[in-house]
Parts: sequence; structure tokens; C-alpha cells
Amino acid sequence: MSRKILFTASIAHHFKAFHLPYLQWLQEQGYETHVACNDVIDLPYVDKIWHIDFARNPFSSKNIKAYKRLKHIINTENYSLINCHTPSASVVTRLASLKARKKETTLIYTAHGFHFYKGAPFVYWALFYPVELLLSKITDAIITINSEDYELIKKNGAKSTDYYLIPGIGVNKASFHPVDKNTKMALRTAKDFPLDKKILVYAAEFIPRKNHKFIIDSVLQYPELFANTFIMFAGSGRDEAQLKTYTENLKLSDTIKFIGFRTDIHEIYKLSDIGISASKQEGLPINLVEEMMCALPLVAPVERGHKEIIDHGDNGFLFPQNDKKAFANAIYKLNTDEKLSESFSKNGVIKVKKFELSSSLKAVTNIYKNYL
Repeated sequence: MSRKILFTASIAHHFKAFHLPYLQWLQEQGYETHVACNDVIDLPYVDKIWHIDFARNPFSSKNIKAYKRLKHIINTENYSLINCHTPSASVVTRLASLKARKKETTLIYTAHGFHFYKGAPFVYWALFYPVELLLSKITDAIITINSEDYELIKKNGAKSTDYYLIPGIGVNKASFHPVDKNTKMALRTAKDFPLDKKILVYAAEFIPRKNHKFIIDSVLQYPELFANTFIMFAGSGRDEAQLKTYTENLKLSDTIKFIGFRTDIHEIYKLSDIGISASKQEGLPINLVEEMMCALPLVAPVERGHKEIIDHGDNGFLFPQNDKKAFANAIYKLNTDEKLSESFSKNGVIKVKKFELSSSLKAVTNIYKNYL
């Protein structure tokens, strides 16, 4: 086998956001690193970028062309190991690797969160669950990032496949760490955020799954529980303008601010008091890990990824999905009980060590060593 590695994903940003440390490690071991995705950008630690037009929908006919091109590349390059990511690209990659696996190429799928999960719509289970069970038969190893996904696929997937659970893809603690109160206030002053209010931050793309409207409606329904509270929505996305107009029409713009996509998100977390989420579905949410590294207590709905991070009553609160009263009460408790908030912060800083990049890098590279 050649000393070449291939990573596949639907978009190049996925590699940039999550996988550069792993590609760097592979290069340091003497491997030539290739990636395949549907756009081309400059990426460090990558020797070759292949342009493959993966459709975001795994069932799209456009993926037939992607399959043919990728199959030719895989059979020509003779990779030692292929690690596929993102649902659509992973379906195409596993089908395109059938011949290569017979020549001893190792095929690994990293699942960043299955589309089927407890509480998922029936159609998700009907479409994606049978496909994943079938594809597990032609995959050497499946890596998961939360316990629910791991237990499900290990129990029901192919017995010939190896299954692993890792602590997420890792967060670099160099940028995300606690600060003292003086630094927190200095950051607020520098960025023109209020000094006399409790600041809540929700960093998420404006799409239906992230459920921003739930937070807006909670503030509207229980204003007394959000007294002296300032909520920041950090991010961008297709629903941003609509949600901003909705907030303005409800006259909640003094409480809820849309602060856009931030390149200084590490400082936004450090000047905040509580990290929040309303997401309906996550694999393992990086935003909450980063916030916990900055010593923020967390409040989020019950969901597999959130449960992996938040120990209810220890480093944050979990509330039932779409329960506005429970969410509002959790915020009120943290805003009015300084000792409770401090306890959550300290406990979170201890727990979050398992999600640091060094832990994830060790876990993943140990998996690679089993096959290389």
C-alpha cells in the first residue's frame, strides 16, 4: 500500500473547522494527505485536494457522478486509509471504496451525529437508519462522538465492524479559558456590552434546527424571569433576518441582540455569564464545550449531544425540549444564585478537560494506529 491518506466531506470548511490537527499528525507520521470535497480552499497539512461535487442529500442523483469520479481516484491512488465525514460524502465514499477495501485499504466513517436519534421524526429513521446499517457492513470502523450513537450502532450495526466512542473532535484550550471579573468587565467595555446585566450567549447558525424562536418566545412569555438579562445571538444563517424582524416586532430588541458571525467568539464567551442552547439535535455541540472551557454554566434542552456535556444540576441545567417555563426558571436560578452559578462554573472547568483537543487527538490517533 502507498503511504497516502484520504479524508472526504461535503465541504472543505469541515476540514478547516475540525480536522487540521489530525491531518497534521498524519503528515508528521510520514503520510501524504489528500482530501476530497465539493469546494477548493487553501488548507494547511493537505498535500492534494480533489474536487468532488457531493450533493448534500445522500439520495440525490448528482451523487452518481460524484461516486464515479471518487471511485476512479480511490482505485488509482491506492490509499492506506480513508476517513469519511458528513452523511452524504460518507455514503458515496463507502460505496466507492468497495474495490479498494479488497486491496487492504482501511475505511473509517466518523459520524458527527446520526440523523436518526431518540425523538427524531419517523422519516429520518425510515430513510437513514436502514442505510447506515447496510453501509456498516462495508466499513472497517465507525467512530462516534456521543454515547447514544455509539450504543445504537454498536448493538445493531455489522458485527464485523469495529466501533469507537471518542470525546468529540476536540477544542484547543489556548483560546478558550476562564477569565477573572475585571477582565470580563474590560471586555464588555471594549465591545460596548452592558456592565450591569447578566449576559447569555447562544452561538449557532440561524436554521430551524437551532430553534432560536424558542428562546425569543420564552422571553416574551416569562419576562419577569429574564429581568436584568441580555441575550446575544452570535452567528449567521438563512433565518437571521426573519428572526431579527420577529424580535423587533415583539419589542424585545433591548433584551435580545443579534451580534452576527464573530471571529472573536472566544472573547464573547469570556464576557458572558451563561451559555445557552435551544437546539433540537446535536452530535456533540462545540459551542457548549467552548463555553464550558470559559467557565460558563450551561442551560440546554435534553438531547443526546447536550447530555454528553451537561450533568444536570452539576455544571448546568437540562430542560425538556420546548419547555419554556423550565428554560426560564433555569436562567432565573443561575441569575439570582451566585453560589450555584460559581459551583456550576468550577465543575464545568473540571469536566471539560475530557473534551480538550489533546484528549480527542490521542483517541483518534490511537484508532489510526490500529490500522496503519
